[in-house]
Amino acid sequence: MKMKKTILSCLMLIGALSVSAQEQKGTTEYVFEPHWYLQLQGGAQYTTGEADFGKMISPTIQGAIGYQFSKSIGARLAINAWQSKTGWRDDAGFTPKNFSYSYVAPALDLTFDLSNIIAGYNPNRKLSFGAFIGIGLNYRMQSDDAKEAKAYMDQYVYKDEFGWTPMYDDDACLFFKGQAGLTADYHISDAFSIGLEGNFNMLSDRYNFKKVGNPDSYFNLLAGIKYNFGPTYSTRFIPAPEPEIRYVDKIVEKIVEVPGPAVPAAVEPLRRDIFFEINKTIIRDSEKQKVQDIADYMNAHQTSKVMITGYADAGTGNNRINDRLAKGRALVVVKALKEQYGIAESRISWDSKGSRVQPFAENDLNRVSICIAE
Repeated sequence: MKMKKTILSCLMLIGALSVSAQEQKGTTEYVFEPHWYLQLQGGAQYTTGEADFGKMISPTIQGAIGYQFSKSIGARLAINAWQSKTGWRDDAGFTPKNFSYSYVAPALDLTFDLSNIIAGYNPNRKLSFGAFIGIGLNYRMQSDDAKEAKAYMDQYVYKDEFGWTPMYDDDACLFFKGQAGLTADYHISDAFSIGLEGNFNMLSDRYNFKKVGNPDSYFNLLAGIKYNFGPTYSTRFIPAPEPEIRYVDKIVEKIVEVPGPAVPAAVEPLRRDIFFEINKTIIRDSEKQKVQDIADYMNAHQTSKVMITGYADAGTGNNRINDRLAKGRALVVVKALKEQYGIAESRISWDSKGSRVQPFAENDLNRVSICIAE
């Protein structure tokens, strides 16, 4: 009867182990990938001025190439161009002089993904919102209409009646500008998205051909398409920790009824933390003794195995660089154990956590490979 119980318990144990081996449990993690993108937009501009709102609307286009450094921050070089407008109301009974003029305005922007900053990284999010701030130049071209307006305004003296005198400047001119804006993008796929952008631009006086002692400005409302070069993210499977199996203890309790041979005392696991210099995957001389400690332990306990996990600090680099460093730090320890100390490859396991997991509170200590032999 006791033998039957023992055989039955062993069969149950084997069945439980085979089922668990077939089920691969864990979680899938999204890994951001830095990437370039191209953006083409068109829309309308409102140039601030004294004329009625409808008379200050003009067409505008914009092209940009950008680079997304991280989940939240990027940069782009944008070139906005076409037309701005100038005008004033006919408060004194004179014939209004409203006209358009051409410009080209490149700018360098720092961009922010507000959705990822506020709600966390999710590459499958369909609608995302962003913001940007930047500086640039605006080359306002010469205008024949400005010459005519200047000749017209020279016939009248506005200063006494209205408190200011328009000083038209009909030459081409280069202006510094600052700009800021908001964006909304709908993601069709990982490569393509369509979106809206609104931006405000401020320039020095005389951009609208009038010198009145205050900065000039304009607003752009744009719609367009964006194309991402290459994948914007990858996936990484993180297996769930294996459950602890306690069936063996129950079997021993049932079949051992008489004193048997003494059971050797449990061997304590050995842990060694091998630290690296910033941006390095080479084992320093001061850390090599720790590798030897692992090898000595495994030679003394022939059934022991070692798990080596590489890390990188989150305070420097980005995910792509830190993944490479963490992997290299794990593999250099694996190589040393195999080639210098003759430890069999079947007894060595390794993993890489990049900078997503930080085992130590102090940033610099996370440039490490943690080795646990047991």
